[in-house]
Amino acid sequence: MVDLVVLQSVSYVAVAIGVVLAALNYIVTSIREDRRSKQNLETRQAQLFMQLYQSATNPELNEAEFMLYDIEFKDLDDWNALLKDKEKYKAWMIYGSCLEGIGVLVRENLIDIRLPALLMSGDITWFWERYKPGISDCRSKRNWPRFLIETEYLYDRVKDYGREHPELQIASPSIT
Repeated sequence: MVDLVVLQSVSYVAVAIGVVLAALNYIVTSIREDRRSKQNLETRQAQLFMQLYQSATNPELNEAEFMLYDIEFKDLDDWNALLKDKEKYKAWMIYGSCLEGIGVLVRENLIDIRLPALLMSGDITWFWERYKPGISDCRSKRNWPRFLIETEYLYDRVKDYGREHPELQIASPSIT
């Protein structure tokens, strides 16, 4: 006959083994889910990068960029003049909105700053440095504190990234 103490000991061991197996199963499942999440994140970042790349090579954006070279915007008066020229305003807004959207993606950690820094750091720094005075003037005089705030954030992050990675030679192009 089997001793009750032995049966009780065996049941305790069985429960302990069950708990250990359940814990191991949880750990293995968590690791698998973690890997899937990381793969999903990497896939999503790659998709966002490709969309970013496609927009950077979009003919409409390139045409808008070309028009920016003729657009002066140093203060609120320049902004008001820009509002009266539909084609220039459209070009400025296409470009500014594109950078604003990229800034949101970076701020929300949907894309790593490395991607826009590698792809378009010159465009980002040129745009911000050229139009910062006008943007700042509109922010204060029109009570518009968020006017291109994400573009400014993007610029700051690109400049920080450039300082952290001097080998990339991130700089503002000298385009007049």
